Amino acid sequence: MNFSSDNVTGACPEIIEAVIATNQGPAMPYGADDGTARVEKMIADIFGCQPDVFLVATGTASNALALAVLCPPYGAVYCHPDAHIQVDECGAPEFYTGGAKLVPLADRDGKITAADLAQALASEHGDVHHVKPSVVSLTQAAETGVVYSIDEIRALCTVAHANGLKVHMDGARFANAVAALDCAPADMTWQAGVDVLSFGASKNGAIAAEAVILFEPDLAGQFAYRRKRAGHLFSKMRFISAQLEAYLKDDLWLTMAAHANQCSQTLATALGDLPGVTLNYPADANMIFATLPNKVIAGLRADGLAFYDWPGETRSTIRLVCAFNTKMADVETFIASARHHSA
Repeated sequence: MNFSSDNVTGACPEIIEAVIATNQGPAMPYGADDGTARVEKMIADIFGCQPDVFLVATGTASNALALAVLCPPYGAVYCHPDAHIQVDECGAPEFYTGGAKLVPLADRDGKITAADLAQALASEHGDVHHVKPSVVSLTQAAETGVVYSIDEIRALCTVAHANGLKVHMDGARFANAVAALDCAPADMTWQAGVDVLSFGASKNGAIAAEAVILFEPDLAGQFAYRRKRAGHLFSKMRFISAQLEAYLKDDLWLTMAAHANQCSQTLATALGDLPGVTLNYPADANMIFATLPNKVIAGLRADGLAFYDWPGETRSTIRLVCAFNTKMADVETFIASARHHSA
């Protein structure tokens, strides 16, 4: 009963079966296989446009390479202070951009806002002594478990584009956000103004499969070279493509994300009713940040429930993450344990 992360899970059966199936016979290398072509078409159909699509294996590569085609070495990337690119990618964005500076905006209930972005840009007038504002990066769903509304995304994109910035979306949990908003993927990406999306699958049932989706034209040529240089042009790309083809087929990605969200929201509702428990953020997607009495946390762990204490918070703040294969029975066990130790 491990609620530590959606990274602790295995892969969903459909994806395992797809990888086994693609292992039969030869296929052209480096993305020239039929499976990669099918995935590119599926993504185009899902988003209702003709983006350039590049497959990679990790979210860090997806984010860092996406920022590298959007931001010059002397540029600034505005982001949330807890953004994955800021705290969890070991300097990869700075490395692959050639030295760009990450500039955190204020944390507003787990998000960044258009108003704060506008204020940060108001004092920037092309002074050569400052980094050049170049990109704003937002995470959907956010690292705090909240989900940006379409209007919030559109507002950020409007401010960014009015000031000559591009917009990157870290979509490691993009499926959870789409399921939470019950919207078309296009609504909160290119139609709202997003230029590049890091489209994640690894946290939601894949083995290792991500896609960089370039809605901004004329970036593909540069990105192709950057991907190769970074070591993410796989010779046997069909094994990455097979995962994504199964992931996207018949909306499996959304079905799995909706299940994870439902488990999380069931858990959050029950925890929120317990004495001494505070939910730090709305549980919009599949993550919960909760502050509990220390005796309850100790009791949960004694009952065999795994989760993280969250850095930067007091010891009584924990993070719980539900995944595509979280069992509702385990959610009920967690609830029963919390109630018992709260009594």
